[in-house]
Amino acid sequence: MDASATVLGLESSCDETAAAVLRADGTILAEAVLSQLEEHAAFGGVVPEIAARAHLEHLPGLAARVMAEAGLGFSDLAGIAATSGPGLIGGLIVGASLGKGLAIAHGLPFVAVNHLEAHALTATLPGLVEGGARFPYLLLLLSGGHCQCVAVEGVGRYRRLGTTLDDAVGEAFDKSAKLLGLPWPGGPALERLAASGDPRRFALPRPLLGRAGCDFSFSGLKTAVAHAVARHPPGALPAGDRADLAAGFQAAVAAVLADRARHALDMLPAATALVVAGGVAANAAIRTALGRVAGERGLALVAPPIRLCTDNAVMVAWAGVERLRRGLADPLGHAPRPRWPLDQLTA
Repeated sequence: MDASATVLGLESSCDETAAAVLRADGTILAEAVLSQLEEHAAFGGVVPEIAARAHLEHLPGLAARVMAEAGLGFSDLAGIAATSGPGLIGGLIVGASLGKGLAIAHGLPFVAVNHLEAHALTATLPGLVEGGARFPYLLLLLSGGHCQCVAVEGVGRYRRLGTTLDDAVGEAFDKSAKLLGLPWPGGPALERLAASGDPRRFALPRPLLGRAGCDFSFSGLKTAVAHAVARHPPGALPAGDRADLAAGFQAAVAAVLADRARHALDMLPAATALVVAGGVAANAAIRTALGRVAGERGLALVAPPIRLCTDNAVMVAWAGVERLRRGLADPLGHAPRPRWPLDQLTA
């Protein structure tokens, strides 16, 4: 694929509606993300039917908008890439159907992008590290639905080294934040509250710390927060206690993630970098803890810019670029998949 070739990426796997146009050399020509935060906040979480309707209403307009901002017509593209799993099936159908329709209308190849692969390959986007991260590298994929240590050996070549035994790390953030009376989404709100707290005041557990392997567990930590909150009458937790609990929870998560990363690096001695991606990668305390681990091993910590940690179409377009340059387009009959493990991909 020529470096000047361009790909349109579409993202609709959960509650962000996004589109982006990317050149094959990694240059972002245009990007747009529409958050559905207000639509879901009243329910304390994402409502799949509301999300799907919002994608249906807004995604075609976003696609047209980024194409106009890039100054391109659809016939100028080298391909269309749309998230096709894993995620909420209604939103996936909306995005994949639009991508396929545009591909048919303009005679373009279509790439059904695995959302997890899009996160995984963000590290190879030129500009994050000079020339992009080199394979193999260790990926910590940290989000509301996923918590995995993955050996990234190439496009379509992934080995899961460890995963969560219960809650995903972002889910644990959201549930603990709710216990503390914080609004949804809980992760950013908890991080803000933790900034004014004492992380040493509450003796919270560090699940699986020091254990062999690199699996995770956060259910016990979340339960410990619940017990601490329950010692007070409903709604009567003092403000200082709330801040200290938030800080203690965040410190415990950061310590566990650092420990699991060390064990995972022992399992992948050829790793060229430690990469963190997903919404939880935006947390500064976690970035700092993982940066120390990378430094201990003489490696770089590669983390996307904050805006590219959460779901976005830049990473989808880049995954499309990486696959198209290897001739890996998908048939138009490819069906969206709500569950699509990374280790089921092929190159």
